[in-house]
Amino acid sequence: MESNLLIYNTLSRTKEVFRPLNPPFTGMYVCGPTVYGDPHLGHARPAITFDLVFRYLQHVGYRVRYVRNITDVGHLENDADEGEDKIAKKARLEQLEPMEVAQYYSDRYFLFMEAMNVKRPSIEPRASGHIPEQIEMIRKILDAGYAYEVNGSVYFDVIKYNKKYHYGKLSGRILEDLLSNTRELEGQDEKRNPVDFALWKKAHPEHIMRWSSPWGEGFPGWHLECSAMGAKYLGKHFDIHGGGMDLMFPHHESEIAQSRIANGSDSVKYWMHNNMITINGQKMGKSLGNFITLEEFFTGDHPGLTQAYSPMTIRFFILQAHYRSTLDFSNEALQAAEKGLRKLLSGLETLQKIIPSETSSGFNIRQLTDNCYQAMNDDFNSPMVIANLFEGVRIINSIWEKKETISLPDLELLKNMFRVFLFEILGLREESSEGQNDVVKGLMDLVLAIRKDVREKKDFSTSDKIRNTLQDLKISVKDTKEGPVWSID
Repeated sequence: MESNLLIYNTLSRTKEVFRPLNPPFTGMYVCGPTVYGDPHLGHARPAITFDLVFRYLQHVGYRVRYVRNITDVGHLENDADEGEDKIAKKARLEQLEPMEVAQYYSDRYFLFMEAMNVKRPSIEPRASGHIPEQIEMIRKILDAGYAYEVNGSVYFDVIKYNKKYHYGKLSGRILEDLLSNTRELEGQDEKRNPVDFALWKKAHPEHIMRWSSPWGEGFPGWHLECSAMGAKYLGKHFDIHGGGMDLMFPHHESEIAQSRIANGSDSVKYWMHNNMITINGQKMGKSLGNFITLEEFFTGDHPGLTQAYSPMTIRFFILQAHYRSTLDFSNEALQAAEKGLRKLLSGLETLQKIIPSETSSGFNIRQLTDNCYQAMNDDFNSPMVIANLFEGVRIINSIWEKKETISLPDLELLKNMFRVFLFEILGLREESSEGQNDVVKGLMDLVLAIRKDVREKKDFSTSDKIRNTLQDLKISVKDTKEGPVWSID
């Protein structure tokens, strides 16, 4: 399948024409969550970013096998191959089995992703379910001479690898700089070099999660799981590997190295990374203690929030920024997103009421639709898609106010544009809170009926009072030939 889709490849640092390895089949692997705590806004961005990619590739005709892993073992405290496994630590503190912790937070993650209309991937493998594949990959790397075993642990030899290949080509790092800037950490004395990373770690007596291996009881290193599961489900060579920018080094850099040796060549054609969500200029995350969970966003139960925000508001907030740009959180930004989404949905509601004319005037709906496709083909530029949808709303309002006309074919094109881009590709949907929208609509119908009655009786003082009170509540009322139209500002 020929494609005019451009994808920014983190490895080449350029936009490249997307040509899948096996068209029309496309393989995409995205690093999923480590399930030891409630998902926060930082988890939402990669999920929504690659949901957008998944949806669009499917829309333009590709068969996509989308694999997103669940990390439920081997993610150590400091990502330097030392410390306690995060899930095991949570299990010890709460006196639970580690798999109880993993299952509970996996379920929570799925629940919140579903609320934000994130589609489930084709396959969601867990690290703990693929220990044999990880052991087999370690064997291959050992046999190739790029790993060594010490006291029941196995480490990847980064120095030897770098003599033939470039360790750091994804992140732009230079090994010599890494060596000079790497601080000595307790427990790393068994490594040949501090930059070497664990493929397998020997389990100490107190370590709960452990498996048998040729090197003794232990558990796999964090970086290994994605390489092993990617190869299992997508083959040794696949199209897209994605994740947050914070995973570029050391996680994805180490994946490139170990996969290159185990598979005999580079595995991934296009590397994609979404940028970070910040709060007051700092990355939002658990390690910094400045994160807000998705549940807190949905309930408003957090001191940093002035109100609750719906799942679709969060999704729209994330899609308003290009996935490679930094997105800074603020209540004002979320309130603006809430207002913008409401404007789009209100425009769509008005669109359903429009009666077509014989001809269209002053606009080109086909060009507007083409603009949306051009934006998506330019590295999934969701902000430009949204800008074109707002232009569609402007046209809708202009037609509704009798300033312009639209033909039946153009009306159908406009409806289809909103259906495809707002719902199918951007993945937004209309929301209601246990009938709250129906209640508000019913109350507004009653208020406007009362206002109409007093206007007919020429009681303009009461009519103006109703209108002004609604304005104070940020509810606008426009009088049209078809009757009053209201919207929440």
